[in-house]
Amino acid sequence: MEQVPSEVEQTFVWGTNVNINDVETRFRRFIVSFEDPETFEALYPTLLREMVENEEPNINLDCQNLHQFDEELYKQLVAYPQEIIPIMDVVINDVALEMHVEMQGEGSELPYRIQVRTFNMLETKHMRDLNPSDIDQMVSIRGMVTRTTGIIPDLKQAYFKCLVCQYPTPPVYVDRGRIMEPTRCPREECKATHAMQMVHNRCLFANKQHVKMQETPDAIPEGETPHTVSMCVFDDLVDVAKPGDNVVVTGVYRAVPVRVSGAQRNLRSIYRTYVDVIHVRKDDDKRYSAEDTSVAHDNEFYTSYHESDMTSTRQSRKIEAIKELAQSEDVYERLVASVAPSIWELDDIKRGLLCQLFGGCDKEIASTSQGRLRGEINVLLVGDPGVSKSQLLAYVHKLAPRGIYTSGKGSSAVGLTAYVTKDPDSKEMVLESGALVLSDRGICCIDEFDKMSESARTMLHEVMEQQTVSVAKAGIICSLNARTSVLASANPIGSRYNPKMSVVENIDLPPTLLSRFDLIYLVLDKADEKSDRRLAKHLVSLHYKEPPQTAAAVIPISLLTDYVSYAKSHCQPKLSDEAAEMLIEGYVDMRRLGGSKKIITATPRQLEALVRLSEALARMRLSEKVERKDVAEAMRLMKSALQQAAMDPRTGTIDMDVINTGISASTRMHKRLLADELKSMLLGTAGNEHSIGKLVSEMTGRAGTSIPENEVREALRLLQDDEFLVIRGDTVVQVGM
Repeated sequence: MEQVPSEVEQTFVWGTNVNINDVETRFRRFIVSFEDPETFEALYPTLLREMVENEEPNINLDCQNLHQFDEELYKQLVAYPQEIIPIMDVVINDVALEMHVEMQGEGSELPYRIQVRTFNMLETKHMRDLNPSDIDQMVSIRGMVTRTTGIIPDLKQAYFKCLVCQYPTPPVYVDRGRIMEPTRCPREECKATHAMQMVHNRCLFANKQHVKMQETPDAIPEGETPHTVSMCVFDDLVDVAKPGDNVVVTGVYRAVPVRVSGAQRNLRSIYRTYVDVIHVRKDDDKRYSAEDTSVAHDNEFYTSYHESDMTSTRQSRKIEAIKELAQSEDVYERLVASVAPSIWELDDIKRGLLCQLFGGCDKEIASTSQGRLRGEINVLLVGDPGVSKSQLLAYVHKLAPRGIYTSGKGSSAVGLTAYVTKDPDSKEMVLESGALVLSDRGICCIDEFDKMSESARTMLHEVMEQQTVSVAKAGIICSLNARTSVLASANPIGSRYNPKMSVVENIDLPPTLLSRFDLIYLVLDKADEKSDRRLAKHLVSLHYKEPPQTAAAVIPISLLTDYVSYAKSHCQPKLSDEAAEMLIEGYVDMRRLGGSKKIITATPRQLEALVRLSEALARMRLSEKVERKDVAEAMRLMKSALQQAAMDPRTGTIDMDVINTGISASTRMHKRLLADELKSMLLGTAGNEHSIGKLVSEMTGRAGTSIPENEVREALRLLQDDEFLVIRGDTVVQVGM
């Protein structure tokens, strides 16, 4: 005779097909039996045991593992997350308690409740694809965080007392976002109605935060504007996602009615939607500086939030692979070969970009007035069109964990720094972060740098040296962190670089901004048959066969991002005595080169840049000490960049005045000699007018070579500054001696 299921076994959640006892049994079987596909060992018992030992309150559940083990349970989880996840919490706590008893003995209890956080769903939806059919279901979306609020207290358990007899009530729990206030005093002797008052200092509150997330540029359809989604995060998820982070969020899509006005109970027929967040994970394609398994809060009040289900064994295996790569003798060459491998040559530029990715070490100097010394490295690429400048920017942006890719023509000053807008909920004026602030601790890539507006350039002076953005507008006065590396590309005036002119004359940038770049590279398109043939062969080979690099030389991008991540978080190299002495000697030698000619070949900014480059090169080897070979390579990179960018086109030597002032020492001397020659010509002709065209002809006759009219006019302006003559249109009049 067939056994009839008991009533307990047939207990369903109202309005669903969720059998509570059946879900508990199947989920327990999954937790106990699922094997790690890499190690073929039970994954979640190992993970739970590590959590119990470390007293961590959350366990991350990979939904794809659940789908592989039990497809029906996965479908129930997606359709009824509010009902299934509490059942999962009960099972996890039962299994964890059993492990705790095994380790601590009979009678021991868990000091806290463990929560299940689901992530890595089969389908990650686009924000604009969310519709009413997704309401109250579990969804996964990807985007960039644009705004976060402060911590908001969220009521979880309320206490009331009677105003008549002061009798306290039992705790009242929140039910679907509502607290039912008792209408009558529970004390038999009182029974007063509508006399209850909430006792705030006895109530229990949870931390809550509102987050705004925006579509990433690659997810926006043609001709559309970015779509935004509001989210609510709670407890240890607060402050995990910062503005500028690219994240994948798993949560429950909810809809709540909106009141017509705050003073009335009437509701609108249109509902407001948001995502109740269960799990936040940094986008793997956009990460190198954050830890791969956990994100530590800046506030010590919080425990670290773990975003994956990686066990300590798998994590240690990944670290071993990173250390094995660091110990190889050709690690530097392999790293260079792995940066934009599809781009031909440009090895020194790739080395400079690699130094920018690793970065130097930030230093806080409390004993001096300097405060903080930046470790971020700024790089500028200048050159002809079609030499892969934008491709290099795009590749670095792909590797960067945080950062914005923007164009100079489409960027305003407030768009780069911060702007004030009205909050739609509170109606207050709030500060929204711009591209540089969103790129904090990352890299901001700016294409068409020479086409930026004057106001936008002015804002960059503070960011590139002090690493802050000062704002004083609409009653909001503050200083925002912008600890970002700037990678910019610029085209010359007329789209073709003129080697007879300096960098400042070739591009429309002020010298004060140009001098803030640590490395300035000229990427020129020079006609050379041998080089052109090799380049053409390389480009054509990309279309019909594998790139010429060997597979062993190029590091996979996943390992490369992990390697840079580990180096930035675990390696803080210090200068050794030998390296410090070599830096001093190298700087003095660079200064000595121009001493006899009275030109400046290096400034203290170049010395600080050499320190940052040396630290970045030491980080590439995961070394805690900066060695002499790091300093030697940093000086070589600096000189190779200066020999192009800071070269005086007249003399062919390095002159930092070319970058710092826009005029080389030899050009300045040439102008003064020309002015003295004009002065000797005009002496004794006080009061007489002279045509500038005639002066140009006379000077050309004296010199025996053609002298451009603009050089004569600049020399005449020097004499006018000396109050020797007055320029009136195309004529000059001598007024002094």
